[in-house]
Amino acid sequence: MTDMPTPSQQKAADTSLGDLVGEVSRDLSTLMRQELELAKAELSESAKRAGKGAGLLGGAGYAGSMAVLFLSIALWWALGDLLDSLGWSAVIVAVIWAIIAGILFAVGRSRLKSVQGAPRTVETVKEIPEALKRNEENR
Repeated sequence: MTDMPTPSQQKAADTSLGDLVGEVSRDLSTLMRQELELAKAELSESAKRAGKGAGLLGGAGYAGSMAVLFLSIALWWALGDLLDSLGWSAVIVAVIWAIIAGILFAVGRSRLKSVQGAPRTVETVKEIPEALKRNEENR
C-alpha cells in the first residue's frame, strides 16, 4: 500500500516557501484587521454605555446640588427665626459652607499630590531602548 499524500501535503509540496510565507502574512494581516474591528466595536459600545452613565451621574449631581441649596435656604430661614436676623443667619450658613469647602480643598489637594501617573509603564518604556541595543549586539 503506497502512502498517498493528502491534498494539504500535496499543496505544501507544490507551493514555494515564499508563497507560503505570503499566505501566512495575509492571514495574519486579516486576523489583525478583524481583531481591530472587534476592539473598535467593543470600545464604541462601552463608550455609549459610559456616556449614558455619565449623563445620569451628572443629573444626580445637579439634583443633589439643588437639594443642598434648598436645605441651606431652609437652615438660613430657621436660624433667622431663632436669631431674629436673616442677615446673621445667612453669614452662619455661609461660614459653614466655607469650612466644608476648605476641608474638601485640603483633602483633594493632598490626594492629587499623591498621584504618580503610570510609574510601571514609564519604567518598562525606559527598558525598551536597552533591550533593542542588546538585541542588535547579539546579531
